Amino acid sequence: MMNVIRKFGWIISTILGGAVFALGFDLFLIPHSLNTGGVSGLSMVIAELIGMESVGVIQILINIPLFLVGGFKIGRKFFIGSLLGMVASSVFIDLFTILPVPQTEMLLAVVYGAALCGLGIGMVFASGTSTGGTDILVRLLKLKYRNIPVGQICLCIDLCVAVLTGIVFRDVTKTLYTGITVFITSRVMDTVVYRFDYSKVAMIVTKEYEQVAKQVGDKLHRGSTFLHGEGAYSGRDTKVVLTAVKRQQLAELKELVTEIDPNAFIIVQEAHQVLGDGFAKYSKDSL
Repeated sequence: MMNVIRKFGWIISTILGGAVFALGFDLFLIPHSLNTGGVSGLSMVIAELIGMESVGVIQILINIPLFLVGGFKIGRKFFIGSLLGMVASSVFIDLFTILPVPQTEMLLAVVYGAALCGLGIGMVFASGTSTGGTDILVRLLKLKYRNIPVGQICLCIDLCVAVLTGIVFRDVTKTLYTGITVFITSRVMDTVVYRFDYSKVAMIVTKEYEQVAKQVGDKLHRGSTFLHGEGAYSGRDTKVVLTAVKRQQLAELKELVTEIDPNAFIIVQEAHQVLGDGFAKYSKDSL
């Protein structure tokens, strides 16, 4: 069962992410003529210009040429997954129009709509796919600009759509609110893509470094590295145990170390995207 989930979990994540995005888009953004930029925002602008109600259909039509390029450049899985993400988000956008729209102030709509949209897009990106549209363009640009987070790339593209939204709807206030929406969406997206894989790095100063390292390996199944150090006050040479553990193993690590040496000095730091044995593996297609 777990193997099936690992193999096809990206499909569930893609569909669920598309639903979460559509929920935020329909309930909070569309009622206030706001959007998150990208093809969904562009579709809303076009729908306003031509007087068409189905934003989802327009989104599918715009996606066709982008998919042709993205499928060729990025690969089969991304193409199929993005097709699924695009269809899911488009269908849910039209489907969720039947839901009652909550009566909210503009600022609340911006915050909650952007948070849901960012969460949804982040879930889709984290699964290795996209919702199509400018998400495909973002992935293509990411292949070239490896050190720029996907949220920042999206931000640049989506701000252009935000300006266009203001021009079409002839409302500077909505343009400014759309800019805030785009910013929040990009930040939440980066949080989902880059921050959910929390790990901890611990540096442990103890006289019992060999026993600590052995117990970390035996009980936590994590490797350790000895760093050479020198006590500033005592001047004695010592070794510092450096190890990386999963977030849920931190309490066990601290208990293990203090049982061996109650006077041990432990420094714990956040770590993201830890690569190597027992953690994630590097891929040139990773975000």
